[in-house]
Amino acid sequence: MFEPWLIAPIFAVISILMAFYFYRYVDKQDSGTDRMKEIAGAIREGAMAFLNREYRTLAVFVAIVAVLLLLFIPSPIWATPEPLKNVATAIAYIFGSACSALAGVLGMNVATKANTRAAYAAREGLNRAFLIGFRGGAVMGLAVVGVGLLGISIVYWITRDPAAVLGFSFGASSLALFAKAGGGIYTKTADVSADLVGKVELGIPEDDPRNPAVIADNVGDNVGDVAGMGADLFDSYVASILAVMILGVALDFITKSTGLFIQIPLVFAGLGILASILGALTVRVGKKGSPGGALNAGTYVTCGVFAVLTLLASLYLKYDLRIWGAAIVGVVAGVIIGITSDYFTSEDKAPVQKTAEASKSGPAITIITGFSYGLRSILPPLIGIGIAAAIAYKLVEPLGQQYASAIPYAPLSFAVFGIAMAAVGMLSIVGLIVSSDAYGPIVDNSRSLAEQGNLGEEVIKVADELDAAGNTAKAITKGFAIAAAGLTVIALLAAFQEIVRDETGVVTSFNFMSPWVLAGSLIGVGMPALFSASVMLAVGRNATRMIDEIRRQFREIVGLREGKPGVKPDYVRCVDIAAKGALKELLPPSVIAIVVTLAVGFIGGVEAVAGYLVGNILSGLVLAFLMGNAGGLWDNAKKLIETGAFGGKGSDAHKAAVVGDTVGDPFKDTAGPSINTMITVMSLMSSLFAVLFVRFNLIGLLGIN
Repeated sequence: MFEPWLIAPIFAVISILMAFYFYRYVDKQDSGTDRMKEIAGAIREGAMAFLNREYRTLAVFVAIVAVLLLLFIPSPIWATPEPLKNVATAIAYIFGSACSALAGVLGMNVATKANTRAAYAAREGLNRAFLIGFRGGAVMGLAVVGVGLLGISIVYWITRDPAAVLGFSFGASSLALFAKAGGGIYTKTADVSADLVGKVELGIPEDDPRNPAVIADNVGDNVGDVAGMGADLFDSYVASILAVMILGVALDFITKSTGLFIQIPLVFAGLGILASILGALTVRVGKKGSPGGALNAGTYVTCGVFAVLTLLASLYLKYDLRIWGAAIVGVVAGVIIGITSDYFTSEDKAPVQKTAEASKSGPAITIITGFSYGLRSILPPLIGIGIAAAIAYKLVEPLGQQYASAIPYAPLSFAVFGIAMAAVGMLSIVGLIVSSDAYGPIVDNSRSLAEQGNLGEEVIKVADELDAAGNTAKAITKGFAIAAAGLTVIALLAAFQEIVRDETGVVTSFNFMSPWVLAGSLIGVGMPALFSASVMLAVGRNATRMIDEIRRQFREIVGLREGKPGVKPDYVRCVDIAAKGALKELLPPSVIAIVVTLAVGFIGGVEAVAGYLVGNILSGLVLAFLMGNAGGLWDNAKKLIETGAFGGKGSDAHKAAVVGDTVGDPFKDTAGPSINTMITVMSLMSSLFAVLFVRFNLIGLLGIN
């Protein structure tokens, strides 16, 4: 008999096959002139070399954590009657880490091929260049959801235990945290250095081949915005499905069903992949069309197809339509939150225009104005997340009323299941979201290759139009990613509570006025700020080293500044500085986040952890939205001036806007997106170690109430 959840692995395999189809399409296109091939080869070599070095470094961390999980999770292996659960958790953790790495490698591979092909195709106009750029991004998007859902399906098929899937999810999240932090440090080291020396000090164009940091900057676009963002959304996608599966265990117990509620998220995720594939196939732009409009249209098509497919499946499989409604609430909330990010970061909207105008008064006013609009941008998406969570909660809560007489907590269990389904709904279209996000760095590189390859002003103009749509797409997807992480970690908080309930046999309600909950929440509030400061200081330290190197080359290499024929900068030196610095700096902030979470649990117990997670979630969302939107706003204010507004390139306003952009770079591409992954990792760790926190904590050992 065909089990409905098998929809998940079937469509996961189809997604991977479609990713391969798009890869073949991109690979068959003309990669351009010899000069373009040389530059693209250098970008590709630098990106893959960094990824290989990063993953070799992280393999040691993964091995150490796998041994610890084997020994202690879910219970000390020497004291448990079921040691195979420890083995399954450790193997699933390694498997999750490997799947996350594989998705990054697949996306990086095609992104470093699509960039030069899209640039060369721009000679023939917008349509073909756009299609190459988008399909290059779609390889990453479809690989992320395909590999992620197939991995979950394999673990569930072998173990039939959501606890093992928790190990898989933790592996994906921990690797994503390092990948996002490392990639963000790399890309912003190069970007900040190239802009400050090239644009501000020397007044040369952004992608001028004379700039020694230009190749490192191009490499950074890929390791940060392709591999890094892909890992981020891979992490949220897997974690959202896991949260529903864990909560589904309680609902199956309440309703005495056999796996019904555990399997619902797998069915919805599988149909989400089909919707993303169909949406990706519809994304096209005519000769006079808008690339941004095409990307948005693809998102709307995907959402509509997902709504119809899941409705039909719910009717056929006799799922209660309130559960379907909760998922659709998540989809709608994700789109609306993306639109609010678009408002605060688009060149044709008031915040960017006013920030660009403020640049006429100098960099200080640019920073004040952009930061203020970034603060304003926090409230709308937070309201959206709150409303989505509340609607999903109240929508599904009544399903538990019929069981309330026998099991008093039944309505609450159904209600939080609704919130978790909203997160699954929001992330169901992640295949297309990642496709649009990865499109951004591909066409950004294309614009650079068009300039360095001397393809002419008309081609650069087409590449600029593609790049502008990519910047807006990246801003929207960052807002979406933060919102998705927000709903996911709320669901994970409920999953943590469920695991504690199973272990203690007590319906746990955490009182905020408890000293341990309050103490934990205050520590949690500070963690996103500490993490953000650590990664941004890392960018500052690494950028200082690269700036010194760029200045040295312009000073010592005769004829470089003048652009004399045959005189080239030492690109490799800058690539090496960015890579070594990123690998050196990525471990401390990530390890601190993990160690503090364990310390709170083993000292304060589950009450302290509950407060810690709440504080971490709320503070993390505020900082992530602030930094993501303020950074995107400063970036597009600079680009608006470069179109000729408020004095154009080389003006004082332009130099002020570049300074604002360099402040915003580590905001939007290093710290902001990394917070999503950080709060997910902390939430997963809390669930993974919940049993140990209950049994072994200092407060409990001392007998303090």
